[in-house]
Amino acid sequence: MIDWISNAFDAVQLALYESVVQPIVFGLGFGNLLEDAFDATGWLLWGLIQVAVLLLGIGLLERFWPVEPVTDRASVRTDVVYTLIHRLGLVRLALFFAVQPAWDAVAGQLRLAGQLRLAGLPTWQLDALWPGVTDIAWVSLALYLVVFDFVGYWLHRWQHQFHWWWALHSLHHSQRQMTMWCDDRNHLLDDVLVATAFALLARLIGVEPGQFVAITVVTQLLQSLQHANARISFGALGERLLISPRFHRRHHSIGIGHEGSGRGTLGGHNFGVLLPWWDMLFRTADFERRFDATGVRDQLPEEGGRDYGRGFWRQQWLGLTRLFATFGKTA
Repeated sequence: MIDWISNAFDAVQLALYESVVQPIVFGLGFGNLLEDAFDATGWLLWGLIQVAVLLLGIGLLERFWPVEPVTDRASVRTDVVYTLIHRLGLVRLALFFAVQPAWDAVAGQLRLAGQLRLAGLPTWQLDALWPGVTDIAWVSLALYLVVFDFVGYWLHRWQHQFHWWWALHSLHHSQRQMTMWCDDRNHLLDDVLVATAFALLARLIGVEPGQFVAITVVTQLLQSLQHANARISFGALGERLLISPRFHRRHHSIGIGHEGSGRGTLGGHNFGVLLPWWDMLFRTADFERRFDATGVRDQLPEEGGRDYGRGFWRQQWLGLTRLFATFGKTA
């Protein structure tokens, strides 16, 4: 069954590439990037599959078990734009053209560990830790997921810890009408930082391209579920094994998910990406069974009513102005 699904996906990817993507690449004069374009076609196809899952799966949960009625549909439509930009591979395309050339130039100059060039530096193959066990496909995938989740937890905490990074990440928390679409509601510069960190991590620990795709797709779909406007909990035990929509909504609750011990200070709770284990281990977990209003405290009229923007470009611009305003502050 798995082989049939894999073969079917490969066939559709090839057909989409040959009929649509390849002519466009040639037409733009990028014939030297055909291999990369084929990989991008795979990301595009996975993105279309994810959007279908959102509409036909998680969307039904929001319809039948909503936490709150959707009253600000214009804001949700902006989040749909973010989702399409990310899931259909446009951010990856931009990263390729903007970051990859600079990275290659730096990597070509650096010599590490006995004059080995970074491009040829041996990786730490985590799936070779226990021969015969970790080289089993699903075991190595699970191992990589745990490692990525641990790093993701700390990256997320730092987004809430440093003033300059929170200036960008606060856009994600500014959605007062949280739905399955707002997982990708991020500042593009914030996305570049996180995506670059995970790309480097994948390279260092020896994640194969197919495994990286699987990790990304699984993570994105589960994060969409976590952000769903759905009154869903996994129970006392289940929520200590996998992050639920209720647990993650607590992270988005006003004054809970983005504040520390003092009112208005940076900090928060429930930073885990997929697993609540790190929150439990490092004492940032909040399992209180509540479904509070979401947003950032300074959005409230009584707290100054800060404007985070209504449309995509306005939100991106205001994120940059918040970032510039943090220059000179201590993190």
